[in-house]
Amino acid sequence: MGSRGGTLEGMRVEAIAPQVLAGLRRSDDAGRETEAYVDKKGGLLLRCCLTRSVAGDRIALVSYAPLRRWAEDAGVDPGAYVELGPIFIHAGECPGPADAYPDALHGGDRVLRAYDPSGRILGGKVVPPGEGPRAAAEWFADPGVALVHVRAVEFGCFMFELRR
Repeated sequence: MGSRGGTLEGMRVEAIAPQVLAGLRRSDDAGRETEAYVDKKGGLLLRCCLTRSVAGDRIALVSYAPLRRWAEDAGVDPGAYVELGPIFIHAGECPGPADAYPDALHGGDRVLRAYDPSGRILGGKVVPPGEGPRAAAEWFADPGVALVHVRAVEFGCFMFELRR
């Protein structure tokens, strides 16, 4: 599973690539040095392994630009659609995600945002818990959709990416 993603009915769940995580553990996409700390309570959504933290985990809160990273790999310029936002990651290496849609991250409604091959937003949908796979399949029924970001409703934070 070289992409660190699982397969789900014709789509791949993409977590943050190991080489990107290695860089984020030094400095984030805003250019700030990463500061690790011990999570005392647990329950935070970790984007490195697509699970929730447990009390005692060493984690870091970093700025991440998921669309910019995708666009660099795709060789496109998404223009003003590039966003920078906060995510939690393990401060050190972790096992990475399981090979499935990460239901552990779905404690509430989520936003699925679709992008075209040039990185422009095509639209978004708010979906209740458990409806993410169905809503993503609806987006991918459109051949003009290149990827879908899954985001938290409350803060708009990036959670993970779905690709064909």
